[in-house]
Amino acid sequence: MSLTELMVGYGDNPDNLANERKNLENDLIALNQIFNDVFYSDALIRVPAWGQNISGQTARFYIEPSFSIDIINEQTVFFWEMLDKYTANYLPVSFKQNITDKLTQLGRHNKDGFNQSKLGQWQDYLITLPSIVQAPKLNDDVITSIHQALLNRLQLKISYQNKWHGSSAERVIYPKGLIFIDNMIYLTGFNPTDDHIDDDVLLKAHRNFAVNRITEAVVIDKQVPDWVGRNAFSLKHLNKLGKLEPTDSVQIKLVLRVQKYACQHLYERPLSQDQQITMIDDTWNRVSATVANTKRLQDWLVSMSQLAVVVEPLALRAVIHERLQSALELYED
Repeated sequence: MSLTELMVGYGDNPDNLANERKNLENDLIALNQIFNDVFYSDALIRVPAWGQNISGQTARFYIEPSFSIDIINEQTVFFWEMLDKYTANYLPVSFKQNITDKLTQLGRHNKDGFNQSKLGQWQDYLITLPSIVQAPKLNDDVITSIHQALLNRLQLKISYQNKWHGSSAERVIYPKGLIFIDNMIYLTGFNPTDDHIDDDVLLKAHRNFAVNRITEAVVIDKQVPDWVGRNAFSLKHLNKLGKLEPTDSVQIKLVLRVQKYACQHLYERPLSQDQQITMIDDTWNRVSATVANTKRLQDWLVSMSQLAVVVEPLALRAVIHERLQSALELYED
């Protein structure tokens, strides 16, 4: 029964007026307690004020105009403050502005109280330094369509501009999820294909798309096939298979010769759970780890060029050697 239907019967019987008024008063008192306990807000206002005797009076009630249904407490504001600091240089400006607006909204409620709290004091001791390259611009309409398609398991038609081509090509995809790598966002999904008993056959239809190169996205009112929801195609499993970023193979046994003083950060931030470091001599250490042979790994190895040498696998050693040789030729020219 709706509140309107419930109230229709109020006041019809003069003999019940006192009881009905008392019940309504008790409900409003309980509602006010909920506002205070859950929202930490004096949102439900009574005239005369709460706690004063209203016997023989007709009280007036109203909701404080600045009240928001958001649960405002120290933890909530702390979360938004940390999100603001952490994403300061990783999200596009339009997204960052949404967080800033949220903090402004929260600040109107109880900023002074939060700033004086133990959690609130942390914001003065945190800063995030920017990435070398800024996050690319994203189209808000594209992001909105992607979210809608993912949450409703609907197909998506996108116009995608390949990195090396000026024109965009339209294609329909079965969206699966979003991947965050550093300050880039990718949409992962599948090209349209028929169901198959062999998951490996379906994996051939898997693709990743840089969201900033999606110039347009339109949700199609058509459900993605059931097979897209299989456990074999979960984001976690796709990542384990090495499908969520450029990779030459799923797993390799990496062996490096690393200068001893440069090895310290590998003790603190190991390459893998099975990483092992052994001493070769006073200058060099041997590092072995099972890792995915991704583009990011190769970039890191190039950045370690004067501090580390790839011993195995030989194919990866050749790739790094070729990249370093090409760079050296550029500088020599």
